[in-house]
Amino acid sequence: ATSKVKRTISVFDRGQPLEELNELEYVKGEIFANVWHDNRVARIDPQTGRINGWIDLSGLLKPGEAGDEEAVLNGIAYDESGDRLFVTGKYWPKLFEIKLKQK
Repeated sequence: ATSKVKRTISVFDRGQPLEELNELEYVKGEIFANVWHDNRVARIDPQTGRINGWIDLSGLLKPGEAGDEEAVLNGIAYDESGDRLFVTGKYWPKLFEIKLKQK
């Protein structure tokens, strides 16, 4: 089977294009996207490309746990049946199950 692009969207945060998005996951009507070399995950409206909000994951690993400057947040997975969200990173020694709270 061959995958084909159905459509693309441009993503903007306060009018500025957001680049270096990777590791996309569709969660409850939004696209969650890791921003390369950032400890935040963007919550993107798939219709407009606007940022609905940010998930700040800084502090998940203790200083020194990752050990490498390339050991960055780089993994998002959503278990729809259990309504569970998992995150990890490149070279991270751990996988985290997280719950999101309104701020």
